[in-house]
Amino acid sequence: MDYQTFEPQPELAPFIKCYWTLDNPKEDVPQSQTIVPDGCMEMIFHYGDLYKQYIDGEAVVQPRNCVFGQLTEPLKIEPTGVTGIFSVRFHHDGFIPFATLPIKEMDDKAIPLEDLFGTAGAELGEKVFHSTTVQEKITHVESFLRERLNPETIDRIVQSTIDILLNVNGHISVNELSQQTSINRRQLERRFSSAIGMSPKQLSKTIRLQSALKQLIHKEYTSLTALAHDAEYYDQAHFTKDFKEFTGFTPKEFYGDHLQMSSLFYKKDS
Repeated sequence: MDYQTFEPQPELAPFIKCYWTLDNPKEDVPQSQTIVPDGCMEMIFHYGDLYKQYIDGEAVVQPRNCVFGQLTEPLKIEPTGVTGIFSVRFHHDGFIPFATLPIKEMDDKAIPLEDLFGTAGAELGEKVFHSTTVQEKITHVESFLRERLNPETIDRIVQSTIDILLNVNGHISVNELSQQTSINRRQLERRFSSAIGMSPKQLSKTIRLQSALKQLIHKEYTSLTALAHDAEYYDQAHFTKDFKEFTGFTPKEFYGDHLQMSSLFYKKDS
């Protein structure tokens, strides 16, 4: 698989983490992959063949152009042919200034661009599909997003709280977050749900496990017990339980073929 990332223009950098492309020839025997929740929404364009995703064990073909809401559980996907994907990866709260639906209603869903943006969304999909270079795709997307940017929807409290979570790798309680931001817990949870589609606790857990995943990928640990300790889990059993809930696998199973795509993302983005 050929995975590449590209930086957004400075004007959109507060909202967009990166653009990425993924290319791969058709596989003789298609291999399913597991996408692990990372707290970031994606705007996805398939310029290759479409992917199947599995919902409650049933295969559903993804839209050619869509926005994927927050993942709250591992997502199993499988190519149907040649892989060609261009994606916009937003920061944790980066999609809210462009949203046309409540963020929380988008959780675990691939929503077609035309459902979100009408004719303009369908036209953007066509432009990206027919673009011959990555830079041309980026130009079309950035022009589209600039026209729809609504700064009034940005929640500065949520932004500062996310910064705290990232700085401590999720190792903080919601009560402590509430105290540091001077916002009561219930209000903070409502604001997170509106801006991100996750609760502070969910995002904290996601960031915490993402940090552990990156250590696994880069083999920056001496044992799973030591890794659990570094992630401040009570013991290895608790770590393994949360890890499996988050990825669908135990840490020892992590290096299987099902996580090849996620492994690419972690290696490149670190």
